[in-house]
Order: sequence, then C-alpha cells, then structure tokens
Amino acid sequence: MDLRNFIKETLVQISQGIEDASAALEGTSAIVNPRNVAGATGTNDTKVYGYLIEKGSSTVMRQAVQSIYFDVAISAAKGTETKGGIGLVVGAVALGSQGRSDATDSSQSRIQFTIPMVLPTKGQA
Repeated sequence: MDLRNFIKETLVQISQGIEDASAALEGTSAIVNPRNVAGATGTNDTKVYGYLIEKGSSTVMRQAVQSIYFDVAISAAKGTETKGGIGLVVGAVALGSQGRSDATDSSQSRIQFTIPMVLPTKGQA
C-alpha cells in the first residue's frame, strides 16, 4: 500500500471508529471526541486534555476530558511459497495471518494518534 492510500484508509477508519464508539456509548456518561472543550490550565491539569463545562440552572458541571493514546503498527508480508499475510499489531496483541516463505517482502507502517474522551463517571462530586 502506498503512503497516500495508507493515510486515507487510516483517517477513514479512525473517523468511522469514533462514530461507532459514540453510537455504542449512547445513553452512557461517556463522550467520544466531545465538542466545546476548554483547555486545561494550571499545574494540576497536566494529565487531562481539557474540561467539558456544562452550565445548569443553578450549577456548573466540569468533566475532565482524557486523552486516549493509540500506537498502531500494521505489517504486511508477501512470500514466494505462500499467499503471504497481513496483520495488525496493537501493543502486545497481534491479529492476522502469516505464511512461511523462503523469500519474503515485508513492510510495516505505524500511526500514533490521540482521541479526546470523557470517561464514564458515577455519583456526584
């Protein structure tokens, strides 16, 4: 796969993944890629992406928006004795198929990205 197609497919799949996650979490207190996030300021705020602030009739609710980091490696291999294989490696988990071959042509592409998310909470502070 050339760089142009890799970038296009990566961005399409990230976007579709965000939409799928948002739909699956509908009705919960989790929010994937929330709008109107106020930036984190101050020394204690370095571990959060920002804050989602909602103003009610008599209260102001401030929810921390976390940064979810992804580091994804995609490997592809072609061999002369097999049909080759393709795999997806995420952290220590590898998915895919690989064939054995005497002559192997392989490549690996990596992508790192962050998705902001309000994680589910319980109770009131």
